Amino acid sequence: MSHGTDVQNLFKTLGLPPPPDSADGLEVRTPIDGSPLARVAISSEAQVGAAIARAQARSLSWREVPAPKRGELVRAFGEAVRRHKEPLGRLISLETGKIVQEGLGEVQEVVDICEFAVGLSRQLYGLSIASERPEHKLLETWHPLGVVGIISAFNFPMAVYAWNAALALVCGNTLVWKPSEKAPLSALALSGLLLKTASEQGIDPLGLAELLIGERAVGEALVSHPAVKLVSATGSTAMGRAVGVACAALFKRSLLELGGNNAAIVCPSANLELVVRGVAFSAAGTAGQRCTSLRRLIVHRSIYAELVAALVRVFERLPVGDPLAAGTLVGPLIDQRAFEAMQQALDRARQAGATVHFGARVTVGNTAAFYVRPAIVELATQTGPMLQETFAPILYVVPYDSFDEAIAINNAVSHGLSSAVFTQDLREAEIFTSARGSDCGIANVNIGTSGAEIGGAFGGEKETGGGRESGSDAWKAYMRRATNTINYGSTLPLAQGIRFEL
Repeated sequence: MSHGTDVQNLFKTLGLPPPPDSADGLEVRTPIDGSPLARVAISSEAQVGAAIARAQARSLSWREVPAPKRGELVRAFGEAVRRHKEPLGRLISLETGKIVQEGLGEVQEVVDICEFAVGLSRQLYGLSIASERPEHKLLETWHPLGVVGIISAFNFPMAVYAWNAALALVCGNTLVWKPSEKAPLSALALSGLLLKTASEQGIDPLGLAELLIGERAVGEALVSHPAVKLVSATGSTAMGRAVGVACAALFKRSLLELGGNNAAIVCPSANLELVVRGVAFSAAGTAGQRCTSLRRLIVHRSIYAELVAALVRVFERLPVGDPLAAGTLVGPLIDQRAFEAMQQALDRARQAGATVHFGARVTVGNTAAFYVRPAIVELATQTGPMLQETFAPILYVVPYDSFDEAIAINNAVSHGLSSAVFTQDLREAEIFTSARGSDCGIANVNIGTSGAEIGGAFGGEKETGGGRESGSDAWKAYMRRATNTINYGSTLPLAQGIRFEL
């Protein structure tokens, strides 16, 4: 059975119509072997405008639905996703090249954020604030924004949408989603399941969660539309910079989740067995195509040789291959462009005097696919390509002498998403997570940089964009805040003791 036929069958399993074939549409190929999966119709300019108009109209009624009732839809959606975890996970693997277990793990993230959002639907708390005026009450209340635009990347084609959608829906907003042009099938499946669930719950799906398929022009139309009140964009820093500027020009909100040149510090006291496991997953998992992938390893000079040797032994035998096959841990890069970017980065490292272990292409069946053995690159100092994120499995390693030097190396890049320290020294752990430590949005101790849980707010600083999604109080980004003053007396005292007598 071809992978294209597999996709058709997966949609049938989900109870959804197969993606309609469009002769002049967007061609989707699997990174597993380069074979075609489907050709999906691209949203026209008129269709983009119509979708946003439907979402805007629907937002006026959806905001009036009590939040716990909105939560019931998200609960039912999460249950539908749980029931269809296997086909959804397989679809992710087919479309993005993730190994099966990672595809299933991503679907579980969708379920988890739905559960979080259901509880949140009864906790959209404001504040009661003491007023300085007698017989007055001061309140802080939260209200829906209206239409939330979501732009997602290929590497998490379902989870990132769900992080935004589940929170935005319980907060009373409607959705317009522009997924990556590299992963539209996952979007069609997840969006279709949400709308199907709404219908089964007796909720009119029209305008509730619109889907737009296309490339940059479609995203630009979404960002520039005045009815879209928040744009949550996940992707490259270059994309985020364009989105942020466009939103600022229109005084609209943007929530940016961009790149991450993530580092881990390994201290002399570290448990090296734990380090090797944490580093291997963070650097090689998802073929290095996570925004939280480990890119830089900062190792104390006293254990540098021992640790690098251990990592070389592990990377040499990492199972690289078909992501649908049992036992595979590293699947393919998404496409040829990603492979070429990786090779160019390795060439620049060699020119900078680096010792490069691995990184070459691996033949797995059809040579139209781009499999590589994750690379380890040793540098004397942090320089050249190590200062820039390459979305591929390259782990740069540098030595350090003092802990303050290690923190400075960690912070000396333009991104600030995820970071980690491996240490058994309580003081080093506390310093790393303090104000003088890591400048990233995520700072871990004795785990790698990947694998964030939905309970905490996810996001980073600097060129990572500053946005926060998922847990904690990230829901506030999807609502507008109002301060209310209520006078329940019969006089009109003014604030700050001002007198204005008529």
